[in-house]
Amino acid sequence: MKRLLMVFIIISGLLTSCISQNTDKTNKTNKTNNTSQKGITRSVQDQGQDKGKLLEKGKLGLINENGDTIQERINVPEGFERVEVEEDSYEQYLRSLPLKPHGSKVKYYDGKTKNKDVHVAVVDMDVGDRDLQQCADAVIRLRAEYLYGRKLYEKIHFNFTNGFLADYPTWMSGDRIVVEGNKVYWAKKTSYSKDYSSFRKYLDMVFAYAGTLSLSVEMKKIPLDDMQIGDVFLKGEDPGHTVIIVDMAVNDSTGEKLFVIAQSYMPAQDIHVLKNPEDEELSPWYSVNFGETLNTPEWRFNRDQLMRFPD
Repeated sequence: MKRLLMVFIIISGLLTSCISQNTDKTNKTNKTNNTSQKGITRSVQDQGQDKGKLLEKGKLGLINENGDTIQERINVPEGFERVEVEEDSYEQYLRSLPLKPHGSKVKYYDGKTKNKDVHVAVVDMDVGDRDLQQCADAVIRLRAEYLYGRKLYEKIHFNFTNGFLADYPTWMSGDRIVVEGNKVYWAKKTSYSKDYSSFRKYLDMVFAYAGTLSLSVEMKKIPLDDMQIGDVFLKGEDPGHTVIIVDMAVNDSTGEKLFVIAQSYMPAQDIHVLKNPEDEELSPWYSVNFGETLNTPEWRFNRDQLMRFPD
């Protein structure tokens, strides 16, 4: 029975894993027709400047190769300002994520290099040595790391795909998750500890049995107009994937919002900041005015798939 349950859980996790999806690229005609929706272009039109010159300037100036964090590495397009966030907030944490040196490659958990060029930056955070930290797990990792760093331990809790609640305070008390037959339960195994090494073992346990499907049950849908840093685009069905918003900017004149997204993928790999395949001049920023479908380098999301963790 134990083996049957473990097989069920593993299959459930695989069904909700980040399975590669072939996305059709928008043709040049559609891209030209949609140009008026791009943030930089509208900014140019508003200011009555030559579009080509400003787009060229924007392309050359949006990446600061010497920046050590997302906020320092990625400049905002002309006419935009970063949205204000509270000090020590989750939003501030995400835009302050440390980055590996410019030009770094995305590495898999086994040290191999990801060949597909989809990113502009790589987050300087370990991925572990097992095939665990995939797409949903990266979202879980970032939220948990922030809460752990702020000592908000009681807020660290995630559901397994089968519905079991894996909360960090119980783990911290010395209990461990036991799978026995048809039962999944807590049992006292060790003494109290909030050491980081123990916290990482907790996360690995969550990564093994949680996924996009369990996150889709935990999180709530958010209107696109209410987007915040920390929200995610999430498809929880089979196949599923998720990306997380790590920075935002706004044009005070037009009210248009831009956002930057990051992801992990499968097999487990470094969290990385994504390019915008639909607009090389605006990349890595995306405009909220993307229409009905958000096209990212490795996935497509619908505009109604924006979600947020409840407080």
